[in-house]
Amino acid sequence: MTRTAVVYHPIYLRHETDGHIERKERLTAILERLRAEDLRVEFVTPAPATLDQVATIHGQGYIEQVKAICEHGGGYLDIDTVLSRDSYDAALMAAGGAIAAVDAVMGGFKRAFALVRPPGHHAMPNRGMGFCVFNNVAIAAKHAQARGLKKVLIVDWDVHHGNGTNAIFYSDSSVVYFSTHQFPHYPGTGRADEVGEGGARGTKVNVPLPSGTGDEGYLAVFREILRPIAMEFGPDIILVSAGQDPHKNDPLGGMSLTSRGFGAIAGVVKEIADACCDGRLAACLEGGYNLDAQAEAIVAELCAFQGDVPEISGTDLRVAARIEEVKRIQSAYWKCFQ
Repeated sequence: MTRTAVVYHPIYLRHETDGHIERKERLTAILERLRAEDLRVEFVTPAPATLDQVATIHGQGYIEQVKAICEHGGGYLDIDTVLSRDSYDAALMAAGGAIAAVDAVMGGFKRAFALVRPPGHHAMPNRGMGFCVFNNVAIAAKHAQARGLKKVLIVDWDVHHGNGTNAIFYSDSSVVYFSTHQFPHYPGTGRADEVGEGGARGTKVNVPLPSGTGDEGYLAVFREILRPIAMEFGPDIILVSAGQDPHKNDPLGGMSLTSRGFGAIAGVVKEIADACCDGRLAACLEGGYNLDAQAEAIVAELCAFQGDVPEISGTDLRVAARIEEVKRIQSAYWKCFQ
C-alpha cells in the first residue's frame, strides 16, 4: 500500500469567518469522514511557513497588511475575503501545510493531501481575493524548486479558475499550470488562449468548460489534454489545487462531477506522477462548500491516489469540441498535438 500523508493543524479552525460559506466546518466534516472510512493515511503536523517562504510569492507590504488587519481584530481583504484575529497565523500555517506536503512526498511518502484553510489559488502577489489569503500551492512550488525539483506541474480542478496561480507563473516556463474550470464564472479569467507569455508560452493550459460538465467530460480532458502535455513536460513533482466545488451538489458551482468522477481524474494524475516523477504527488485543499459532497470526494481522491480508481465511460460532445479547441491552440507549443 502506498504511504499517504494527510497534513493538518488545528489552527486552521481558528480562521473564523462569521457564517461565511468558507467555514471551519469544511475541515471538521472531512476529518470525521476520514475517521469513519478508516483510510490508511498518516497524519503529519506542519510548521508555519517562514516569512522568507511566503515572500517568494507575496510582497512584503501585502504580508504586513494581512498581519495588521488581524492584529486589529480582523476585517476584510475584499468583499469576499474575511480575516479574524487568528487568520494571519492560520494563513502562515496553510502555506506551511502545502510545504509540508511537498516535504512528505520528497521523504517517506508517495502522496500527500494538505487539509488547509484559508485556501489560496486566487491570491495574487499583492492582494487576497476569493476567500484566499496566501497562495499556498504557489509557495509550495517555490519550496519544491528550492529543494532541487526543477519542473513543477500544478493541476487545478477547482470549479473556479486559479487566477492567482496562473498570473504568478505566467512567464515562468519551469511551472506548467493546468486548470479545468467552469466558464463563464468567477473570477472571469482562464480562457483557452491564456497560454503564458514570452518563453513560457504553452505552459499555461486553461480548459474553460461549460456549466453542467460531468464525469465523462472531465475525464476526457484529463486523458486527452493533461496526460499528453504532462508526459512531454516530464515534471519532477505534481501539485494539485484540489477544489471539490465542481461536485454536482456544490452550492457555488454549476458542474456535475460525482465523487466517482473526482476519483477518476485523481487516478489520471496519479498515473502521471508514477510515470514521470517517482509518484511524487501533493494535493492542497481549495474550494468545496457542500460538507458531505466535499468529504466524499476527498475520500475518493485519496483512494485513487492509493490505486483504487473508479471506471468511468461515456462521452460529452460539448466538451469534445472544447478539447479540440484547446489542442489547436496548444499545438503551437506541444509536439503531442502537432
